[in-house]
Amino acid sequence: MSSAAARFGGRAYVVTGAASGIGRATVERLAAEGAGVVAVDLDAARFDWAQGLDAVEILEGSVTETAVNEAAVARAVERFGTLDGVVLNAGVTGTPPLDGDLGPFDRTMEVNVRGVVLGIRAAVPALRSNGSGSVVAIASTSGMRGDPGMWAYNASKGAVINLVRAMSLDLAHEAIRVNVACPGPTRTGMTTPLIDGLPERGDAIVARVPMQRWGEAAELAGAITFLLSDDASFITGAVLPVDGGVTASTGQFAPPGAP
Repeated sequence: MSSAAARFGGRAYVVTGAASGIGRATVERLAAEGAGVVAVDLDAARFDWAQGLDAVEILEGSVTETAVNEAAVARAVERFGTLDGVVLNAGVTGTPPLDGDLGPFDRTMEVNVRGVVLGIRAAVPALRSNGSGSVVAIASTSGMRGDPGMWAYNASKGAVINLVRAMSLDLAHEAIRVNVACPGPTRTGMTTPLIDGLPERGDAIVARVPMQRWGEAAELAGAITFLLSDDASFITGAVLPVDGGVTASTGQFAPPGAP
């Protein structure tokens, strides 16, 4: 076994929103480094890429359901004999007009916030039995700053950030670490329309990124697996921007190199 594979050898994790984007990249990274993974998503048919990954268990279902979260944890313990952590990545972006139907708002809060709460609640008993563990929730730089026309999404991701801070305090004495990664502009299924369908909007977003490019899902997976790993053993309650420098700026001035 290589040193990379040894980092998560004998460990097991649950990853939600795992069929594509950041979730998929995280599953692939964990599996490549020796972990067993239960990969959760709404549509199992989207896991065609996981064929041949023997240490990846697929579970179809919604993170808004208690039974799905509990089943993911149980599957990890049954298949791999342990649960060492969870990556709560599932999310949606819906924001209605302020005077419109609030259904999209309710759905956004249900998936983005309730889904994280249910994921943590399901995982904690198994992590306690294990004697330690790591939870990584995926929020967004949109939870740290405001965006026009995205108030529901911003509210949900801001809630995740402070939820993680509070949960980290409740669980730290049990050696269960709870952190949050905050992607900036990243190439995923959610952002593809910004890049391909409206290229001028994609260009405008990149112009505001100090590193002058989109982030890649694999780069987020690197940050997430760091937070899961023993290298982050004294880190809890942290909010880690993975954003090419976006949140370092006040936004008042274009960064050097911007068009």
